[in-house]
Amino acid sequence: MSDDVIEAGVQGAPAAAAEVKVWDPVVRLFHWLVVTGCILNLFILEEGHLAHQVTGYVVAGALAVRVVWGFIGSRYARFADFFPTPARLSAYLGAMLRGEQPRMLGHNPLASLMMLTLMCLLGATALTGWMQTLDMFWGVRLIRHLHGFFANGIMVLAFLHAAAGLFESWLHRENLIWSMVTGRKRA
Repeated sequence: MSDDVIEAGVQGAPAAAAEVKVWDPVVRLFHWLVVTGCILNLFILEEGHLAHQVTGYVVAGALAVRVVWGFIGSRYARFADFFPTPARLSAYLGAMLRGEQPRMLGHNPLASLMMLTLMCLLGATALTGWMQTLDMFWGVRLIRHLHGFFANGIMVLAFLHAAAGLFESWLHRENLIWSMVTGRKRA
């Protein structure tokens, strides 16, 4: 796999575990802007209204910054560090099937696949949302349906992502949600 594999299997945390910085401020801000924007646009704001559109543009802007940061950012933010290659995925899945799911400081290969898929869905949702504001696509049902399809895909995958984060937190005895707030994880 990679050099950020910390331990294999389910093991307890050391008594006074040292912490390391993993998630930089850009990654954390992107994550929480997307969470907030998706909650607002999926469950609170009225579809098509100005607040819904502005929220979508904020998320699209955050996505653009995150894509750039994926090439120039800190180690764990870079796509090269966590891109889910077939070799990384098969090694990780094999370890999972053997009950030896490794703890990793950065994204594990399945989390990487999820993150990249969510980023693509965010981009597609933003694009189709913007397209609906153009005269060329005004009232085009296909664009409206695609926008809803991508948004619903985000919702389903976000719930799966959160459930996986809770499971991994339990499995490795580490609060992964809190690490996305502080940027720190157990070494």
